[in-house]
Amino acid sequence: QVQLVESGGGLVQAGGSLRLSCAASGLASVTYFLGWFRQAPGKDREFVASISGRGWSITYADSVKGRFTISRDNAKNTVYLQMNSLKAEDTAVYYCAADRGTLLGKASYWGQGTQVTVSS
Repeated sequence: QVQLVESGGGLVQAGGSLRLSCAASGLASVTYFLGWFRQAPGKDREFVASISGRGWSITYADSVKGRFTISRDNAKNTVYLQMNSLKAEDTAVYYCAADRGTLLGKASYWGQGTQVTVSS
């Protein structure tokens, strides 16, 4: 049974940083893309970043390029999202996701979500 358990998140001032973690279980790490989506109040859930099974292919949404870094540690079955230079528009619930495909079109598994709030 696949489970994605997130940690991190919280309240941070604009310009600050947060690091999100997501521990995956019940899947073979190298066969899955792992990534992150986010959903702000009144908005659709949007793609943020993804990383392929061995970490060789990484994709970012234009809105976070140069500020966010996705990485994974397959020995720990964990994916990370380092968020720097945070802006108010980054405020959202962030969801960890997994799929055998790229995650650009769909996700097979989801975490519970963690709130990120950026204040000024």
